[in-house]
Amino acid sequence: MNSDRQISAWLRGLLTVAYADGHFDPEEQELIASLTQDELIPHTDLGELETITPQELAETLGDSLSIKEDFLRTAVMMAISNGVYSQSEADIIHEFQTALGLDLEALKSLEATLWHPEEEKTGKAKHPDVLKPVKNWLDGMDVKDARVARFLCKMIPSQCPFERDITLFGKKIVHIPPMCELNPLYEQMVGLRFRSLSYLADDCKEDVTPYI
Repeated sequence: MNSDRQISAWLRGLLTVAYADGHFDPEEQELIASLTQDELIPHTDLGELETITPQELAETLGDSLSIKEDFLRTAVMMAISNGVYSQSEADIIHEFQTALGLDLEALKSLEATLWHPEEEKTGKAKHPDVLKPVKNWLDGMDVKDARVARFLCKMIPSQCPFERDITLFGKKIVHIPPMCELNPLYEQMVGLRFRSLSYLADDCKEDVTPYI
């Protein structure tokens, strides 16, 4: 990506995905704010960013196939960061994919993992082979933009977040497992983070200590 306009559209696309399920968590707000103000377009405040239509996103990102696919990869990562892929998130990503003129088998396989609360209650699990196409697709992201590399290093945690219990009035009400157990694509995200760090250190000669 060469222009602040493309970067802004990219972030607005991620913001649209974050809003898709009706919940814009404080962690997501903090992430996008830090990326906006510290790394990508430092003179733009988060409050100035708005959601974006698929058509506007497509027009702004342009004709580069790699830019369009890399946007969708990061959009998928935003969607599955909490370990589940909801129908509302899948719908907006499908709209983005259509507007960008792409038809990716990987996203079709990802839709097979859509979160259905009724299945969670019965303990039904998805077969791991279902995710092989999207794993290969995420592994295919080649980082060649320093701003995107910094974005990925901030977006993806440096280690598997610890599991924890949520308590209320001294009583445990819910147990949250480690992200690496909750998110079936966590290994792909970690691999992408490593490639981003390597690009910044080896190609850009940057000090990557802040991201470690």
